[in-house]
Amino acid sequence: MKRLLALVLAGILTVGLLGCGGKGNDAKPTSAPVNNGGEKTAMEKLIEAAKAEGELVVYGSCEEEYLAAACDNFKKIYGINVQYQRLSTGEVQSKIEEEKGNPSGDVWFGGTTDPYNVAASEGLLLPYEAQNASHLLSSMYRDKDGCWYGIYKGILGFMVNKDELKRKGIDAPADWKDLLDPKYKGLIWLSNYNTAGTAKLVVNTMIQKYGHDEGIKYLVDVDKNIEVYTKSGSGPSKNVGTGECVVGIGFLHDGITQIIDNGYGNIQLIIPSSGTSFEIGATAIFKGCKHENAAKLWIEYALSPDCVELGAKNGSYQFLVIDNAKQPQAAADFGLDPENVMKYDFEDAKANTKKYVEEVMNALGSAADGRFKTE
Repeated sequence: MKRLLALVLAGILTVGLLGCGGKGNDAKPTSAPVNNGGEKTAMEKLIEAAKAEGELVVYGSCEEEYLAAACDNFKKIYGINVQYQRLSTGEVQSKIEEEKGNPSGDVWFGGTTDPYNVAASEGLLLPYEAQNASHLLSSMYRDKDGCWYGIYKGILGFMVNKDELKRKGIDAPADWKDLLDPKYKGLIWLSNYNTAGTAKLVVNTMIQKYGHDEGIKYLVDVDKNIEVYTKSGSGPSKNVGTGECVVGIGFLHDGITQIIDNGYGNIQLIIPSSGTSFEIGATAIFKGCKHENAAKLWIEYALSPDCVELGAKNGSYQFLVIDNAKQPQAAADFGLDPENVMKYDFEDAKANTKKYVEEVMNALGSAADGRFKTE
């Protein structure tokens, strides 16, 4: 609801528990109002119930520095003990699938939505109608049933080592088809289709961009030039500055981290000329979790400046997708435009990501053996 209506009706609004696609009020979790009758608001009741549980287990698929800062701040604000573990999105997806509705974690934080959508389609995420979802910039930044909510947006592209390309006398790739050129053989790094949400997004992007058969053919053809598939989506970016990876495919904000935080001024960021896609980094509750109220409070927190503005302070320079948060200046400084992306079919990704990944792996056969990293 709009802010004015939320203020008038604050005493009777409740936190939606069944996630039906509507919006709640926009009260921040740290400043829920009390009505004139002195009764506790829905947010205050949620905070009280979460504190009574006193525990929260977070699986994070963003970078560990950001994950740690977000968890520490949640504990500082609410006094709730937080345990967290950094896992790639594919690892989290596999873990909760194996646990079959009895998850060892409570919430998922960060990482692209393709694995979230697979988990949602399998009934492994708990729908929840978050009050702070009213701050989302668009309905595209949430699952229609409230199974996940977006917290940031990242652009897919190339990161190249300018020094190594100059030394080899090779031009930087300008577009996706350029990566098929034999001159890039052994120079390209991508992430593992089975473990990294970034790689799953690459699969969906190529299929949506070129069509099903041509998209899979492209991935088979580009495999001939790929040296290694890292476990995590940020793996290629972490090796570009050193020159071990000359051309990395991944999210450009990871390249910004390497330039700003690690001092690798030899990295160039490239947005593919014919268009590219984007990730929505998300957060969600695992269905059957042991600390449900603390998990719901986490979602409210994750959709607030208290959480998302920690990204840019901890080496994560994604665009933010709520209207009351300050955007990281670094992303704009590097010329990235969050709107300059292709239209991405999230419903197709939700329905078919697992099948598409299996088809790509089957098409590759033994050709990629030894290059797919799981550690």
